[in-house]
Amino acid sequence: MRIGLTLNPPTGPDAIETLHEEIVRAERDGFHSVWLSHIFNLDALTALAAAGRGVPRIEFGTAVVPIYPRHPAALAQQALTANTALGGRLTLGIGVSHRVTVEGLYGYRFDRPGSTMDEYLSVLLPLMRGERADFDGETVSAHIALETPGTGAPVLLAALAPRMLRLAGERADGTVLWMTGPKTIAEHIVPTITAAAEAAGRPAPRVVCGLPICVTDDPDGVRARADRVFERYGTLPSYRAMLDREGVRGPGDVAIVGDEEAVAARLDELAKAGVTDFNATVFARGDDLERTRALLKSML
Repeated sequence: MRIGLTLNPPTGPDAIETLHEEIVRAERDGFHSVWLSHIFNLDALTALAAAGRGVPRIEFGTAVVPIYPRHPAALAQQALTANTALGGRLTLGIGVSHRVTVEGLYGYRFDRPGSTMDEYLSVLLPLMRGERADFDGETVSAHIALETPGTGAPVLLAALAPRMLRLAGERADGTVLWMTGPKTIAEHIVPTITAAAEAAGRPAPRVVCGLPICVTDDPDGVRARADRVFERYGTLPSYRAMLDREGVRGPGDVAIVGDEEAVAARLDELAKAGVTDFNATVFARGDDLERTRALLKSML
């Protein structure tokens, strides 16, 4: 199981330089990848393209770029440009986001997200391969070819529900998970996406698992803090469904928390469940922060 880091999007006028320094440190420490979310801070693709220049080996991933405000041809053009800037080491993670965001903030209709993603991929994927896209659907149409370099970047879906997992296996290169525990990964995520990939004659999919992680001697206190900080994820329907499948109360229960031995055991459990990449959201401060990074580095 490869181990990468989620980077918190910096703020302020020096945000790109700060992000660059964090990427340089991650590569120096030996991490396989760095991942940036795209919410309401930095544009993830633009930020990675700018901050990742001159960092020669690490993989860059988005976890994830929402599809609704972006035509797939526009997203493909941006992602291909970023992949060129990053030396061909971009992995494009995309997702449908959530009804509260899509309808409440952007004013789009959040009807049939599975069908919307299916049609979106019918334009995005050919363009990401350097091919022409010719498609007319209910939610998107395109008749376009791009001359942008940078083809070949893998595309991952934020897939949790069965239909989205099947799409990820049949058409994309895997899935990016969040707030999903080892039992659910082993019993639901991996079997569904793997069967879809096999039926489509595609390679084994990547399963990128993102979870909060903290090495600490105060696991109860850290879990309580995780419940507070990540509370909203326990209320969003897609993540709530995964927490319910896991049989847990809230985000603090799937956070990877404990001393070095306990955290290492949880990471081993994820690997045995079928996770190919662990995307660490380091949720620690003070001495716990250094302990957490030290343990992760020891497992690279």
